[in-house]
Formats: sequence, C-alpha cells, structure tokens
Amino acid sequence: MIAFMILGALALVGAVITITARNAVHASLGLVGTLLSVAGLFASLSASFLAAIQVIVYAGAILVLFLFVIMLLNANQPITGRDPVPFVRELAGIGGVVLAGALAIIAFSYRDPRPLTESAAALRGGTAGAVGETLLTRFLLPFEAVSILLLVAIVGSVALVKRPAAQPDGVTDAEGIALPVPPEGRPYPEGQLQEERVRA
Repeated sequence: MIAFMILGALALVGAVITITARNAVHASLGLVGTLLSVAGLFASLSASFLAAIQVIVYAGAILVLFLFVIMLLNANQPITGRDPVPFVRELAGIGGVVLAGALAIIAFSYRDPRPLTESAAALRGGTAGAVGETLLTRFLLPFEAVSILLLVAIVGSVALVKRPAAQPDGVTDAEGIALPVPPEGRPYPEGQLQEERVRA
C-alpha cells in the first residue's frame, strides 16, 4: 500500500510538470515520469503484462516519437506571453480540483463485496491472453474504432508530408505562373523573365 501511494504521488507530480512546464522537452520528461509511475502501479496490482506494455509502448516508442517531433519542429523553446483565452489557467485549475474530488469520492465510497470471477481474476493478473480475449470480444467495437482512428492519422500524416512545397516569393510572373528560383535570389531581367515564362 505504501508503494502504491508513493507511485501515485510520483505520477501526479509528473503530470503537473507535464501540463505546467513551458519547455516542451521538460514537459516530455515529466510525461516519462508519469508513465513509468503508472507502470509501477500496474506492477503493484500484479498486472505485469500491462506494466511491460506501458514501459515498452508509451514510455518507450511514443515518447521517442514525441521528442523526435519536438526536435524536428524546433519546438523546444520556452513558451512566452499570456494565454489567448482569459482566465484559462484558473478555470483549468478549478476543473482539475473538481474532477479530483469527484474521483476521490467515487474511489472511497464504492466497494464491491462480490468475489472475482475466474475471467476477472485472470484479467487482474494482466496476462496477454486475458487482455486480448477481452479486447476482441467485449470491447471489439471500441478496439476497431481506435484502429480506424490510427489509420486515419497515418493517412493524414502522409498527406501532410506529400503536400507540395510553396514557391518562394518573387518567382511568379504577372499571370501567376511559377518560375525557377533566380540564382542567388537576384531578380530576372525583363528578357530572361519572358524566356523563363515561355519555358514554364
């Protein structure tokens, strides 16, 4: 129980760092701490399979993808300035406190005296067979919906990557026809501009 409380506190600290850090890299590191703490919570509940998946998939592959995108987009600069929506931080804080209170009330007031069934006991152990059978039988529709959502995300990312690059300014004629970029950014002479337009 002590380990569960410590891991829960570490997960909350990492989550707070994730949503309050102004640097994207620091926020990602806070998310790593949260995911590892959640993996520890799974392990303390004897869900070894879920703990391993949490570390391999979320704390491993997805966080590496996050950091790759941050470095690729050069988004590791601190965020400055005020939020465009007034009082958004105050409203978010109030909403978080209300949600935490509601979850605490539910957690401490709900008790299920019924014993675990055989399938529930197997799922509590976090075995791959129990998790896979539950996903593909009881939760088949949400599982397929998430699969389609991931497929749409992949297609959208490919479409964004394959989008043609915009032509630099000053490389089109009066009729809007794109022309090759002049050497060293110098403007085309009038005769050469007409010749390049005909070639295009």
